[in-house]
Amino acid sequence: MGGLSMQSILAAQKSAPLSTRSGGLGHKAVIMIYMPGGPPHQDMYDLKMEAPREIRGEFSPIKTSVPEIEICELLPRLARNMDKLIPIRSIVGAKDRHESFQCLTGRLNERQPTGGWPEFGSTLNKLRGSTRPGVPSFVALSPRMQHRPYNNGTPGYLGSAHAPFKPMDNGKDDLTLNGITLDRLHDREKLLHSFDQFRRDMDQSKSMEGVDAFTQQAFGVLTSSKLAVALDLSKEDPRVRARYGKGTVQHQGDGAPRINEQFLLARRLVEAGVRCITLSYSFWDFHGANFRNARTNLPDFDNALSSLVEDLHERGLSQDVTVIAWGEFGRTPRINKDAGRDHWPNVSCALLAGGGMRTGQVIGSTTKDGGEAHHRPVHFQEVFATLYRNLGIDIATATVPDLSGRPQYLIEPGYEPLPEVV
Repeated sequence: MGGLSMQSILAAQKSAPLSTRSGGLGHKAVIMIYMPGGPPHQDMYDLKMEAPREIRGEFSPIKTSVPEIEICELLPRLARNMDKLIPIRSIVGAKDRHESFQCLTGRLNERQPTGGWPEFGSTLNKLRGSTRPGVPSFVALSPRMQHRPYNNGTPGYLGSAHAPFKPMDNGKDDLTLNGITLDRLHDREKLLHSFDQFRRDMDQSKSMEGVDAFTQQAFGVLTSSKLAVALDLSKEDPRVRARYGKGTVQHQGDGAPRINEQFLLARRLVEAGVRCITLSYSFWDFHGANFRNARTNLPDFDNALSSLVEDLHERGLSQDVTVIAWGEFGRTPRINKDAGRDHWPNVSCALLAGGGMRTGQVIGSTTKDGGEAHHRPVHFQEVFATLYRNLGIDIATATVPDLSGRPQYLIEPGYEPLPEVV
């Protein structure tokens, strides 16, 4: 049974009905794009053309499909799709830490309850469970990265039952169950059934019953034709694949590869029934050669994210699927001696799309040098409150129990969904 990794075994929970439904999916979903290292906000969505050259950088703004909004010249497709997007220029509440934790949990990595805060997808799995047998609720597409705090897929105090399925990490191996193909699973399943009585004799506790439930779910995942088809990009229209572009499978710095087709996989997975997909894209810690690196990264990011947003609209899924793209912090206003920008937790950016939100607007602004939030600072918790709202989850009443059995609210007191997008 060693091939059944607990990290890839999804426990089905009783699904509460969504409070809102629409369109093509029949369920709500979130695609979370983490940009390891912290992308340069003032070189993407918040260019400061009136600032001195040592602040404003080398790029020029271009017009978008929304007349009053301009963004970086290296993002022309996002510019054409601005009516479908919401740039947030004033994200606050970050720490100077290279880690995915806050982007994927909404919380700070400190003073945590025993077991730690769960990631968004694990919480969603606990609250909603699977949409259909054999399809995990939470899939993490991120590969294992050299800088460990960038890695993600942590269920926290919710436990392994709510960890994501990881097809880009060790989960793909689980699809063959240590070399046993789908054709041979029937015999393997008989073997597992032969252990049932032994397990019951050895342990009558609820935890052992849980293990049996996880094993059942594992076989559901292993034999799910929907999941296998979703992960098989050869089934996709070649013209659609070409639109997303390739990027590169090589890891960038100590972060992630720049794999554009992960965005396409994310769309296919939500169509298969997955509720939350996380992915990590490239490496953005540009202490040196900020503009050279941006000229490599931004065009690929532009193609991948624009294709995803266009696909969601063309397929009638823009009401059901929310997309969020961001990193752990922003970059310094002043360009350093190595033509780079250093860490800057004071303010950063994010990009939202879909979810039935009011798009085609910018939220927030920064000071003249891009160093502080000026108008409408937006906290990480507000963004997460918005994601839950888009899923039909009431943050005022929904809780999940920690290891002590204490109910934990999803959002800290005082934070609400962004009123601008409702």
